Amino acid sequence: MTSPLLIEHRDGVDWVTLNRPDSLNALDPSLIDALNTYFEGLQRNRSTRVVVLKGAGASFCAGLDLKHAMKRRAGQQEPPGVTESLDSQRRIADVVMLMRRCPQPIIALIQGAAAGGGFALALAADIRIATNSARMNCAFIKLGLGGCDIGTSYFLPRLVGVSVASELILTGRFIGAERALAVGLVSEVVEEGELEAAAAPYVEAMMTASPVGLRLSKECLNMSVDAGSIEAVIAMEDRNQVLCSRSEDFNEGIRAFLEKRKPVYIRR
Repeated sequence: MTSPLLIEHRDGVDWVTLNRPDSLNALDPSLIDALNTYFEGLQRNRSTRVVVLKGAGASFCAGLDLKHAMKRRAGQQEPPGVTESLDSQRRIADVVMLMRRCPQPIIALIQGAAAGGGFALALAADIRIATNSARMNCAFIKLGLGGCDIGTSYFLPRLVGVSVASELILTGRFIGAERALAVGLVSEVVEEGELEAAAAPYVEAMMTASPVGLRLSKECLNMSVDAGSIEAVIAMEDRNQVLCSRSEDFNEGIRAFLEKRKPVYIRR
């Protein structure tokens, strides 16, 4: 069987591909399990410094595989109970929580549809780059569900503000690439077929940072979003800078800057 998730490691970067193109990379149990296993494995992974997440074929991810879900439900003698439903729901939500907890920055490359759960994966990334064909939405409310699911009501207001987030969540309407760029949902819009090339400068810049500095920066950003005060943020920033300044990476960074060359950090 073809693996639902392809992982290619190149020079400190994992290129991770959702690999169900015939189903627009929709999330079925096999892909959900593979994503959970992969992102959980990053927690203590020191060889991977950056993750690039993309979809095979014409779309990033069309959300939950509804055909698979309906077939499974039709084969059951009675509807699943609350506990079973909650377990199933949490398995999907675990993916985005693991994405936020992993110390590696994640770049999402979005083409075609990023709907429902696929939109949630894109939102959980640190940086999003889209093609002109990208169309994203909170599809949940169109399926008889609430519009808030898989972390979307957490990420969207923080990325685009409450007004635009309310529009997208309460209507399920699509947001295209150009508007997504205008409201700050994506960092860049490129032509079709140019996503990997567009990601290269971001990856290169991150790989130039010290490994510990990059990890602590993502952690600090995550904490700062929900910090109760500027004092709490400053305390974390101070801690991080003291930790980084005590490492050999700091000395190498200074030498490289003065010598006008790229730093060479020791992988740990």
